[in-house]
Amino acid sequence: MQRLKGASGAGIPSLEARHQVSGLNTRFNGDQLAFADYVARTRDMIAKAHARAGAANLEKIVEGNAPFELKPAAGYPAGQKKTYRRGVLLTHGLTDSPYFMRHLAEIFQEDGFRVMAVLLPGHGTQPGDLLEVSWQEWAKAVAYGTDRLAEEVDEIYLAGFSAGGALSVYHSLHDTRVRGLFLFSPAFSITARAAWANMHKLYSWLIPAAKWVGIRPDKSLYKYESLPKNAAAQMHALTKTLHSRLQGHEVSIPVFAAASQDDTTANTPATLEFMAHARHPSSRLVLYTTDTENFPPGIPVEKLELVNSVLPEQNILSSAHTAVVLPPDDPHYGAAGDYSNAIHYYPDDMEKYDACHNNSEEVFHGEITEENLKAGTLRRLMYNPNFAALKVSMKRFIDGLP
Repeated sequence: MQRLKGASGAGIPSLEARHQVSGLNTRFNGDQLAFADYVARTRDMIAKAHARAGAANLEKIVEGNAPFELKPAAGYPAGQKKTYRRGVLLTHGLTDSPYFMRHLAEIFQEDGFRVMAVLLPGHGTQPGDLLEVSWQEWAKAVAYGTDRLAEEVDEIYLAGFSAGGALSVYHSLHDTRVRGLFLFSPAFSITARAAWANMHKLYSWLIPAAKWVGIRPDKSLYKYESLPKNAAAQMHALTKTLHSRLQGHEVSIPVFAAASQDDTTANTPATLEFMAHARHPSSRLVLYTTDTENFPPGIPVEKLELVNSVLPEQNILSSAHTAVVLPPDDPHYGAAGDYSNAIHYYPDDMEKYDACHNNSEEVFHGEITEENLKAGTLRRLMYNPNFAALKVSMKRFIDGLP
């Protein structure tokens, strides 16, 4: 990869083919298709985009980035009006893919849910496809998935990670069929700077790199590392709209949420405020924190589960936004996985960036907070060391659903 020289002298990566719009993936492509046909069409689109780019491991890439569906485990009673009693729609986060929802999907499947997972437009192909996408196209994907689920199940639940959490809540506010929510690191509020992200349009025709928050190697198979400013602007517009619609609206359906106190991507106080207004007695929040002695105000103790996120024996300093939905044994993002998240060092501190990829015992893991970064070389945590306990908490919540 070629690099330009910035004013500081640091290497700035240049734009490559993947930073352009593919022409395949900026609008939702499901229309009125049956879900299986939507999955097949989207798989073809992903394969075409990555084959065009000459990607290795094409089959693996398609499988991880594509939408998917699962039928309930055997032994669960059928629905009264539809084929299945319960169903859940899974929605991934910004720059991510349905891969991030796979392990949660298995939990839901084991608990008798019909599972469908969508791919948000702009994702799963190349980062450049986020240059022209709008959050309304993401909302169309959620609406489509909910409609397909409604054809098969009596009870509809929505589950989302990060941006997928915000989209799930947004949809639930105008769809009375939704019976409950599962939210993981929900992005109800992000940095105010995102409001100005699309100011680049005034001059990016002259400086194309100005369209990007970060131009990175994109080493992961199932998420983008490069981030265009339009994606940040669309997230800000989504959260602003959601905040407006939540004003004066009491959330009456059951909500299960899991979040990190140290989240540097989504605003945790916004999650706490949302859960404080989730009035259903079944609602629960699992909060990963470095301080299990102090309970956040506004949420009844019986609705809150504090989990210690500091694990010195594993060099884990805290949980992270990215660490909630994946287990330690995930082959790509887990403790022994083949991917390391070190993009916070790229390209200004390549020594630490390289150290994160060398599996050194001196590397710490956690959220990229100022305090954690002071501890030494820090790899952003991509898995949840307490995932087994999260599964138990989810099952307890599901068992208590009305």
